[in-house]
Amino acid sequence: MTPPALGFLGLGVMGRPMALRLAAAGTPLVVWNRTPERAGPLRAADSEVAADPGEVFARTDVVLLMLADEAAADAVLARGTPAFAGRVAGRTVVHMGTASPAWSRALEADVRAAGGRYVEAPVSGSRVPAEQGQLVAMLAGDESAVDAVRPLLAPLCRETFACGPVPGALLMKLSVNLFLITLVTGMTEAFHFAERQGLDRRLFLEVLDAGPMASAVSRMKGPKLRERDFAVQAAALDVLKNNRLIAGAARETGLASPLLDVCHALFEETVARGHGGEDMIAVLRAIEARTEGAR
Repeated sequence: MTPPALGFLGLGVMGRPMALRLAAAGTPLVVWNRTPERAGPLRAADSEVAADPGEVFARTDVVLLMLADEAAADAVLARGTPAFAGRVAGRTVVHMGTASPAWSRALEADVRAAGGRYVEAPVSGSRVPAEQGQLVAMLAGDESAVDAVRPLLAPLCRETFACGPVPGALLMKLSVNLFLITLVTGMTEAFHFAERQGLDRRLFLEVLDAGPMASAVSRMKGPKLRERDFAVQAAALDVLKNNRLIAGAARETGLASPLLDVCHALFEETVARGHGGEDMIAVLRAIEARTEGAR
């Protein structure tokens, strides 16, 4: 028996490989993307391409959202308009992007009031893990809704974690991202230090890889730093957005975030220099600019 179709909205850097993984696993999909040409590979993979977001909701009972930001999610949901209730009533909305915990809490209340169910399911991992089905998902929401959504994400994830009620999953994701941002920024600064001290860049990375600081992240980002390969896996602009979300959540609860604040400034400089569409290791450009300015 063919399983029911799953809706998927947003085919960007992360969304498209995720949707392709679902299609390859045999999940019937109805997809939509604001830029229609990005849906081409999904059409080639026998997924249905909808003409607009409303069609996706009309044809599916569970809809995954992997969109750029809160405004994009509100737009496809038609939130704040009479069409909103018609889209979400009787359906499960699964928000997989990174957003403000306060916004997500409010969206859950709106979805429930309209007769739908809501699950947070942000993922940890960039484009390559998405292509390989090696993401880590954090889920929050009503327990029965989480239990229903969890197996649907199996083709995308090597692990999934239930994080209690909304916004537990987003708070968990922001905690993980705080570590990621400071980790990659620290590694990039160390690389810059070694390079400007005249050390062999390849040897530096080999020593790092042999020691206790080695990680999947260092092994992914190290070669990119060595080759000055700024092709996007996780865009600097997205990192800046995450930085702002983490800082906002910290301020709401009166928490200090000293390392994050330094990274925030560096990523703002990276984006201001026109490198927001490059990989997060483009923070190297901001560090290099500070070095040149200090001379």
